[in-house]
Amino acid sequence: MTPLLALLPTLLRSTRPAPIIGAASLVSFDANEEFAFDSETVEGLISLLQSRIRKVLLSACNVVLDFSTTTFAQRQVLKFSALNKLMFVFLHIFNGLECARLWSECDESLHSLKIGIKEDELSLAFLSATVVLINACEVESIPQSLSEAFLRILKQIRVRVSDQEVIKGARKCNEEGRLYKSNIAVIVQRGLFGASDTTSEDFISNYWEVSPFLLSRATRDPDMHDIFGAFVQSLNWNGRVPSLLSSILQHLVACFPIASDEQNILNFLNEVKDRLGCPIIYQQDIRAVKTERQSRKEMHYFRDFHSGCSKEPLYFTFDDVLKCGQAYKEGYTVALRGLEFCYQSIAAIADTLALMFGQPSVGANLYLTPPNSQGLVCHFDDHCVFVCQIFGSKQWTIFSPPSQLLPHLYDNLLGSDINCTKAGRREFFLREGDLLYIPRGFPHEAYTSSAVSDGSPGFSFHLTLSIEVEPPFEWGGVSHFALHCWSENQKRLCYDGSSLLHVAIGIISNFDPSFRKACLTAVVSLPPVVYNGLFQGQRNTFFYLIDKIRTESRFMEVLSSIEVAIQKNEDPFQQIRWLWVLCMEKETSSEYNTNKSFMIEDLLSLCAQHKDKFEAAFLNVKSRFCSEVVFEVVTSNRMLLQKCRNTRKQYINRMFLLHDKL
Repeated sequence: MTPLLALLPTLLRSTRPAPIIGAASLVSFDANEEFAFDSETVEGLISLLQSRIRKVLLSACNVVLDFSTTTFAQRQVLKFSALNKLMFVFLHIFNGLECARLWSECDESLHSLKIGIKEDELSLAFLSATVVLINACEVESIPQSLSEAFLRILKQIRVRVSDQEVIKGARKCNEEGRLYKSNIAVIVQRGLFGASDTTSEDFISNYWEVSPFLLSRATRDPDMHDIFGAFVQSLNWNGRVPSLLSSILQHLVACFPIASDEQNILNFLNEVKDRLGCPIIYQQDIRAVKTERQSRKEMHYFRDFHSGCSKEPLYFTFDDVLKCGQAYKEGYTVALRGLEFCYQSIAAIADTLALMFGQPSVGANLYLTPPNSQGLVCHFDDHCVFVCQIFGSKQWTIFSPPSQLLPHLYDNLLGSDINCTKAGRREFFLREGDLLYIPRGFPHEAYTSSAVSDGSPGFSFHLTLSIEVEPPFEWGGVSHFALHCWSENQKRLCYDGSSLLHVAIGIISNFDPSFRKACLTAVVSLPPVVYNGLFQGQRNTFFYLIDKIRTESRFMEVLSSIEVAIQKNEDPFQQIRWLWVLCMEKETSSEYNTNKSFMIEDLLSLCAQHKDKFEAAFLNVKSRFCSEVVFEVVTSNRMLLQKCRNTRKQYINRMFLLHDKL
C-alpha cells in the first residue's frame, strides 16, 4: 500500500484520480484508514471539490462517500472542510426547484410518495454526501450563513413538492427523463401484505407477536411486484438442485455475528480484521441437518464438525461445499445464514423490513430441503420470522407457545425439550410465493413430502427473514432507558436508588409479558392511518408499564434478587449490559466486568448496613421517576436505535466487498 500512497499526490493531478482512490479506500478497513491518515492525499482530494468539471466533481464527491464508511475517515475529511465545500457546491450546482419531483412507485397515494431529483445525478450525490457528513459532525461547526442558505433550499424543495399539481405529474416525470429515487419500502410492504392498508394494519393489531399469519400468493394481487425477483434471477438456476447449491455456496465468506450492544463499527472490525474474508464456518454460517423420524433427534451430515471436540472455527473447504450436494441427496437440509451480507437485493429487503418494524436489523437465512424430509427438530426461536417460499412447497406445524412470556433475544432455548403432544397446533401448507409469519416463542416444525397433489415439486427452497428484537428495543429495555435518561437529568445524584430500580424493572420483566413486547414507536413506511393508531397504542403501553413499575417494584424483592445473583456468581444487571456500555463507551468489557462486580457487592453490603436509608432512597426514586417521566423519552431511544442501525449497515456494506454476489 505504501508505494501507492507515494503516487497519490501525482494521481490527484491526473485527469481521473478520484475513482482510483475511492476504489482503493474500499478494499479493506485498514486501507481506508491508511488513505485517510495521509493528510496530503485527503487535502488533495477535497481540493477537487472546487473543480469546474462536472465529471471531476462527481468522482470527488463519490470518493468522499467511499471514505465515509469509517469514523476516522469522516473526521479527516471534516478536518479539511469537506462539508463546507460540499454544501457550497450544492448551492451552486442545484439546477433549481423545477428538478424536484414527487415520485410514486405504484400509485399516487400520499404515503407512497418520495422526493426525487430529475436528471441531476451530481446534485443528488452532493446532497447525499452532505447529509452523511452533517450526521458525523458537530452542527455548531457549520458556518451560520452556509447552514441557513442550505436549509432555505431544503425548505423550498419541501414546499415545491407539496404542490398538488406536482403530485399529479409525478408519473409523467419518470416517462420524460430519469428520476433519481428510492422507494423499496412500498414494494416490500405490498410484497408482504398486499396493496391494502387494512392488511398491514390488521397484521400489526392482531398477529404481530401474537399469532401465526399466512399470506397466500393466491390472495394477493397477481400483478404485484415479486420482492425476491432480483435474488432469484441472480441464482441463474437451471432447475437442478446441485447447480443451485453451487451457485449459492461457491463464493461465500464467513459472516461473523456482531454483538447487539456494539455501537462502534471500528471496535468490531478491529476484533475480526484478521479473519475477514475467511471461508464459511460450520454452525456459524452453514449447517447440513435432518431430523430422524423415529428418535425425533437432529443429525448432522458433517459429524466431525458437529462433534464439539474442537474449539477452533470449523472452516469449510471446497470439497466440503461439493459434499453439500451429496448431503442433500441423503435427505439433509442445507441451511445457510447471513444472506443479507451476500446479496444486495436481500439486504435491501431486510433493511426495509427492519425500518417497518422499528428494529436495528433483520437477518436472512436460506433452507434447501429435499423431498420427504425434515430439517430442524421442533423448536421455537427468540426472534419473529417471515417464511418466504421461493421454490417448491413445505408443510408447517405451529404449536401453541409454552409460555405467555416472549423469549429474550439470545435466551438459551431448549427447543428439543418441547412437549408438542399436548399443545394446540395449526397446519400451514406453503406453495411457491406464499409467506408465513411465526412469532417468537411459538414452537414449529416443517417437512417436505415425496409427492404433492397439485403437481408442485416435492423439495423446498425457502428464505426466512428474522426480526430480532434486541434488548434496548423491547418495552422493558425502553423502561430501563427512560429511567437512565431521567436519572441523567437529576440535579441531585440518585445513583443507588436508580440502580435498585433497574433491578426491580428486571424482576417485573420476568413476569409481565408486556415488558417483553417490541417497542414499535420507531416504525416507518406505514400508511398514516395505520401509524396513527399504532402510535396511540404504543403511548398507552408506555404508561401501563410505568404504572406497573410504580405498583409492583418492591425493595425487599430487589435485595433478595441481588443476593441470589451474587451467590450464583451472576450479574443482576446483565439484562441491561447494553445500557452500561452506552454510558461507558470508552471502557473495555473486562473493565466493565471488574468494576461492575465490585459495585454490586458494595451496593448489597451498604443496603444491608443502612437498610432504612436505602429503602427510602429507592421509594423516593421510584415515586419521582414514575411521576415525572414523559413519553417523549422514546425519541432518545430512537437515537440509540439509529446508532445500532448505522453500525449494522456499515458492517453489511463491508461484507458486500468480500462477496461476488453484488
